[in-house]
Amino acid sequence: MQPQLPIDVNPETGVWTTDALPMLYVPRHFFTNNHTAVEEALGRDAYAGILYKAGYKSAYHWCAKEAEKHGIEGMAVFEHYLKRLSQRGWGIFTIVEADPASARARIELRNSSFVLAQPDKHGQDEKLCYMFAGWFAGAMDWVNDTSSDTTPDGKRAPRAQSREVRCACGGHAHCVFEVSPLTN
Repeated sequence: MQPQLPIDVNPETGVWTTDALPMLYVPRHFFTNNHTAVEEALGRDAYAGILYKAGYKSAYHWCAKEAEKHGIEGMAVFEHYLKRLSQRGWGIFTIVEADPASARARIELRNSSFVLAQPDKHGQDEKLCYMFAGWFAGAMDWVNDTSSDTTPDGKRAPRAQSREVRCACGGHAHCVFEVSPLTN
């Protein structure tokens, strides 16, 4: 993975862009402190639900913009998304397995920014990285919505859902996320 990102700073507005998308650059502790404060105020379940929906929408939008900018499609966009997340300091994301037609994927996350920024929570059976879950479902649905491929029975791929199934803060080597078909 090449760690350099193309960062352009508009000299008139001060707006930072990467791949033509406006960006913010903040210290990890600043983001994590805000994240945990909102979690405490709203409760984890309510906050996780809000983040899931917002993350899903943002990932879907990002995939559309990046596909157009770089002329890529399908799972190459999903892979590019994880590469960019990794380059931006969220952690190192790897697709272990993926089957878009069945809306399934398994993603590993090493060096999660949430785990690294909260050493006081290490050793607890807690999932700190739930914010990413909606991102993976949104990216998978974008892949399937823009693909002409269908499942073996001729139908479109099912909608995706995602969840963190293991967090490194619990003493595991890495976090694991599973993308699976949305059930009613």
